[in-house]
Amino acid sequence: MPSSQNASPRRGTLRTAAVMLALLAVGGGLWFFVDRDGRAQPKGPPPGMGPMVVSVSVAKARTGDAPVTLTGIGTVTPLRTVTVKSRVDGELTEVRFKEGQFVKEGEVLAQIDPRPFEAQRNQYEGQLAKDTALLENARADLARYDNLVKKDMLAGQTKDTQASLVRQYEGAVRSDKAQIDNARLQIEYSRITAPVSGRVGLRKLDPGNMVKSTDETGLCVITQMSPISVVFTLPEDQLPKVRRKLLAGESLPVTAYDRTMSEKLAQGKLETTDNQIDVSTGTVKLRALFDNKDEALFPNQFVNAELLLENRRNVVLVPASAVLRGPKGAHVFVVGADNTASLRPVVTGLAVGTDVVADSGLTAGETVVIDGADRLRDGSKVSIRQGAAGTTPNI
Repeated sequence: MPSSQNASPRRGTLRTAAVMLALLAVGGGLWFFVDRDGRAQPKGPPPGMGPMVVSVSVAKARTGDAPVTLTGIGTVTPLRTVTVKSRVDGELTEVRFKEGQFVKEGEVLAQIDPRPFEAQRNQYEGQLAKDTALLENARADLARYDNLVKKDMLAGQTKDTQASLVRQYEGAVRSDKAQIDNARLQIEYSRITAPVSGRVGLRKLDPGNMVKSTDETGLCVITQMSPISVVFTLPEDQLPKVRRKLLAGESLPVTAYDRTMSEKLAQGKLETTDNQIDVSTGTVKLRALFDNKDEALFPNQFVNAELLLENRRNVVLVPASAVLRGPKGAHVFVVGADNTASLRPVVTGLAVGTDVVADSGLTAGETVVIDGADRLRDGSKVSIRQGAAGTTPNI
């Protein structure tokens, strides 16, 4: 067993090592707080300089309108699209329209050779003249027979036979007149007219071709351009709100935008909704009508339809960039008259362009920070940048 004299130097060595380790730890800690010049870094603002001032951009909350809109994708759908076909068979002798031309209802578009139908009409008119003469003669004989029967000079059977002959000729005359009317109708149908007013598409047949009433191709297609409709879809959850407005008789404006929502194409109104929901997509179709006098909407064009459900007036609007999100919800920094930023919880609602509606927490005219809020704390001093977009130089 070692003696106490040998243990004492060992304990002294351990004590010395412990002291040196403690000094190294303290020195390492101090190294983090000393710069390259050997001076300690301050933990806060230099003495006498006061709190740090943060440069920010600001804007004022304002009163405005907040439109409540519903947006859906849709297609421009003409109210009437007609394939122009011939009602009779014959040779196409003339085409009187130009491709892309606007035509009015009843305007002559093409002509089919009417001579075969005119010949039939003349034939039927001749037959009518013949049957009319026979009818007149039969009626005269019937009158004579009737007189003789009254004088008991002729048997009643002969009179009855003559009366039947008169009715036979009367039927023949009516048949001749019907055939004449049919021939005249064929002549009229040989003049192909526009069934609706609209824009003519590309021509599908040239003069000289034989056409038939059973042809599926037709001569051309006419599309009604004004008025025109847009059929778009909305989620079924939004349908009750729209239906309540329609049943109350309200007129709901609809705006048509291009594919990128960057250009307004036309302004119209909601006409009606479909009578059932598409169960495969959970959406319902709606139709909006547009005057389209300038033909800004083109058939089968893809558009975005924006339905204005209501317009909330006199709400508080604040730039969306001023609203910050945190664990406790949305908040903004309000700048007071003493250039002090105060953290204020807010409740936001609709988005209106680059603004949002402040349902609570702000009043119109208050100044909020829109840039630089990430460096702020409640009670921070601020300096307002001069001339920046959306700023208010003087509070």
